[in-house]
Amino acid sequence: MRETVEGTTFHVATEREPASTVIGGFSQFGLAGLTAVDFLVDHLELEQTGHLSAEGLPTITPFENGRPRHPTRLFSRDDLDVTLLVGELFVPNSLAEPFSRAVLDWTERANVDEIAVLSGAPFPHEPTEHHTFYVASDDYRAMHFPESDPDDDRGEAAAPDTAGATDATDTTHATDTTDSVDPGTVRPMANGFLDGTNAALLARSMESDLRGCVYVTPVHPQTPDVDAAIRLVEAVEEVYGLDVDTGPLEAFASQVGDYYRSLADRLEEQAEEEQPSDRMYM
Repeated sequence: MRETVEGTTFHVATEREPASTVIGGFSQFGLAGLTAVDFLVDHLELEQTGHLSAEGLPTITPFENGRPRHPTRLFSRDDLDVTLLVGELFVPNSLAEPFSRAVLDWTERANVDEIAVLSGAPFPHEPTEHHTFYVASDDYRAMHFPESDPDDDRGEAAAPDTAGATDATDTTHATDTTDSVDPGTVRPMANGFLDGTNAALLARSMESDLRGCVYVTPVHPQTPDVDAAIRLVEAVEEVYGLDVDTGPLEAFASQVGDYYRSLADRLEEQAEEEQPSDRMYM
């Protein structure tokens, strides 16, 4: 499937159909979401099953041991009902909508039931306010957080008003997405707005049968923000029952730290107006 805007074309190519749930992490401030999904791919021993290409957009071609790879890749495993989307390519706000449309048109054709994005945002917070929050469509919330009332004030009571810029058998096998989570563990974000790719993905979920959610946690300037990535992995583990041990994540982040720091430097070189400007109020 191709989406073209002013000379930029996005195309999703896959070797096999994705799972019913897609979880993505992109190149955003702190790289917490990207670190989290990259770790999950490694920890769950997933295989690459597709990629997304961008023609006409300034891009990167990552490589390892002399072998190049696509910057935006899909990973799956036959016995796991989750597909991971690893997005190393920075997508400017001006192209967030066509990029998201290419992804979401693909999920619709592939009969994906839901998509979740792991993200970090640098909003002011106290050390005691290191939590993971969610912004989710009604059907996603009903599926995974049925006891969470969107009209209560618990999310607002969780932290002061702050702002920031910018998913008796082995549980690693096919997951049961009907399981719900204690709403006190992963909390609703009280109010604010999303921008860029996160906003476009959630907008589609409000207008279609695709369940959608953005998981957000506060991040710090260091890259990668390992603590933030751990919180996102723990949220995914709780919601989807992936049986993931976050213990090795710090060592994993250390291994890929130099590459992530170089990637972060490239992000900082982007024009300020092209950076996502999500605003979060806990």
